[in-house]
Amino acid sequence: SVGCGILCHVRDGQVVNAEGDPDHPINEGSLCSKGSSLINMAYVYNEQGNPEPNPNRVTQVRYRAPGASDWQTVDWDWALKKIAMKIKNTRDESFITQNQQGVIVNRTPAIAWLGSAMCNNEENYLFHKMARGLGLINIDHCARL
Repeated sequence: SVGCGILCHVRDGQVVNAEGDPDHPINEGSLCSKGSSLINMAYVYNEQGNPEPNPNRVTQVRYRAPGASDWQTVDWDWALKKIAMKIKNTRDESFITQNQQGVIVNRTPAIAWLGSAMCNNEENYLFHKMARGLGLINIDHCARL
């Protein structure tokens, strides 16, 4: 979730340190608060001071059906089809072709898009074009640092 360059140091197949890459053109060795805490999201330290995988880290796609109290594990293909179906149905149900003055607008006010600070300009350009192509008008970006 971080767009800056990070150097990860691995020992025996386990990440033991993460730091900013001084040669990276974006962050030049520094890390934002999210980037500097990456290792702590993946690992927790036991009583002996050794890192262990964080038991709270989500590593699978989880889905909770409407009205259900429990989450279930689903695969990526199922989740992506479900998301695409929800987007299509919401767009179809809320699509406005003309405003009150009769001007063609072809938009939906029912879906919002939030861009990613992790993506580069070219990726965000493509995402923005896709959002506009869907008729979205509520478009924002999460650049916060």
